[in-house]
Amino acid sequence: MEQEQTKRIVLGITGGIAAYKAAELLRLLMKQGIEVQVAMTEAACHFITPATMQGLSGKPVFAGQWEAGAANGMAHINLSRAADAIVIAPATADFIAKLAHGLADDLLSALCLARNCPLLVAPAMNREMWLNAATQRNIAQLLADGVRVLGPDSGVQACGEEGMGRMLEAEDLARDIAAFFQPKPFTGKKILITAGPTYEAIDAVRGITNRSSGKMGYAIAQAALELGAEVVLVSGPTALARPRGAQVVDVVSAAQMFGAVKQHAGDCDVFIGVAAVADYRVAQPSEQKIKKSSDALTLELLPNPDILAYVANLPDPPFCVGFAAESENLMEYAEQKRRAKKLPLLVGNLAQRAIGSDDNELVLFDGSGSHVLPRAGKLALARQLMQHITQRYEGAQK
Repeated sequence: MEQEQTKRIVLGITGGIAAYKAAELLRLLMKQGIEVQVAMTEAACHFITPATMQGLSGKPVFAGQWEAGAANGMAHINLSRAADAIVIAPATADFIAKLAHGLADDLLSALCLARNCPLLVAPAMNREMWLNAATQRNIAQLLADGVRVLGPDSGVQACGEEGMGRMLEAEDLARDIAAFFQPKPFTGKKILITAGPTYEAIDAVRGITNRSSGKMGYAIAQAALELGAEVVLVSGPTALARPRGAQVVDVVSAAQMFGAVKQHAGDCDVFIGVAAVADYRVAQPSEQKIKKSSDALTLELLPNPDILAYVANLPDPPFCVGFAAESENLMEYAEQKRRAKKLPLLVGNLAQRAIGSDDNELVLFDGSGSHVLPRAGKLALARQLMQHITQRYEGAQK
């Protein structure tokens, strides 16, 4: 696969209490391979020091219009010329007003006015400031000017009040910024994804399930959102945070998952079956707890529907991607499953190396053979997988 070109951003920090989140945001962006140059307002320096940001970024921080950091004294021009985007996080109500009205009375506002690259802002302010008519007019003006607004979020604020105006958490912002740089080949397309385990009741308190965490499926949902897709995520029981922007359908049993998939499969363009669906269910689950005794307990198990096979055999099926978690003979069993179900793409992994972990190693099986994705974080793997799906999907459409 092609090596992505390194992205460069200017991270602008303005004077709000949420400035402390900028340090974590910087760390996460650099972890994704993005080069970051920090620029700060004078007010921002009262909340987090340039020394902190310089130590994290490894680069001198620009904090004043009259500093001698730029060789030609024109940092407000030079910085954006080397950047793929400018991100203001946090963006205070005051700074948003400057942007909306084209004011340039300090380095960061002048830099934004003189930029020749996209601008993204992450608002952060008290809820009343956010709801104020002037702020809403200013946000509307930024949107009309093509500025990307990330957030804000709702929750408890530093002042003790609760409501809309909190800056998005650093992890969410890092994801949104990475998504901004992704091409959008699935704009206007619907991707249906299953994720997590299913739970088949034995009685009122016991059940049959598996150790799937849902992390891979949720990572794929995030990667699909980054490519512009409309995502429907049918999820078994997990403790994971929902991918922002996805429609999440919560289910418990395989039958419930099957019903949700049937509801959405008819109009989706791509189906990715990541969920670890229980192969069997109890024929007659007890409505009450089965009392323990010294006698043997026999349960009659019935096979659950094969969700992937159902979707793949629709009259006009979507592009279907299956998953195979094997404990041995991965190459043999995964390819057998792909051929048996007539899938254009199947993703295989060894269950004992993947379940519950934050990283994984995948093998992709398609008509041209097998392709190994070396061990990496699940979100990184999900992005690589979605690139492969994009290529195969576009080829199938042609």
